[in-house]
Amino acid sequence: VQLQASGGGSVQAGGSLRLSCAVSGTDSSVNFMAWYRRAPGKQRELVASIVRYTGTNYADSAKGRFTISRDTAWNTVYLQMNSLKPEDTAVYYCHIVTYRAYWGQGTLVTVSS
Repeated sequence: VQLQASGGGSVQAGGSLRLSCAVSGTDSSVNFMAWYRRAPGKQRELVASIVRYTGTNYADSAKGRFTISRDTAWNTVYLQMNSLKPEDTAVYYCHIVTYRAYWGQGTLVTVSS
């Protein structure tokens, strides 16, 4: 299974970025897709998730600014990030769960003030 994340970059505060994560090679249903992030000097944290048959969930820091979505085949997960703040600077990782858990390689988001 491979997860290929893209869309990171540098942006000024207030700007937007859209992250994508393409999933390939799965041999069973994807039941959970999520974005995590690890900021410098901090632990990895959940940003947003989608659970099959349940819906979406957001960290308080992401509510109202970020939107997680997926394609109909559960092959790609997106994270639309608006109104970005310097504290959103982090490496963002996509994560999926089938009967096993898989992680993408991470994509760096840098927000300057």
